[in-house]
Amino acid sequence: MDGSEAQNPWTPKLVTEGEWAGWGRYDTDPFEFLTGPFYSRRGDDGQVVCAFRAERKHMNGSGAMHGGCMATFADFALFMIADEALANSGSVTASLNCEFVDGAQEGDLIEASGEVVRAGGSMVFVRGLITTSGRPIANFSAIVKKIRRK
Repeated sequence: MDGSEAQNPWTPKLVTEGEWAGWGRYDTDPFEFLTGPFYSRRGDDGQVVCAFRAERKHMNGSGAMHGGCMATFADFALFMIADEALANSGSVTASLNCEFVDGAQEGDLIEASGEVVRAGGSMVFVRGLITTSGRPIANFSAIVKKIRRK
């Protein structure tokens, strides 16, 4: 892209500097950008990994990561994990289940990975795990409904 074309909003912007150089970031979802920002990339093994650095704004009143932040990150990650299964369609979260199994602290690197369990004509089933330092802090499962983009 030479700058004269508009970037497809459904394509992540490649971060070129700082801690997140080499990762992609979406700016199309105002809520996720405000609450994150969250990043994703495809590893050498082809698996999608999503991540963000825990900040003060992600903590609850007790100083641990807020469950709502983990659920929001899970919602972001499930769409990144299901990216290929959702190609050429719009999509919305139909169902999202999260189990919080441990906490995270400010400064922690939070990561998510997972898999598409099944991709049908109109529904995609996804499951994943959120970790910090290799330690599970939440697991999630979701159903994504494919829709026509307006």
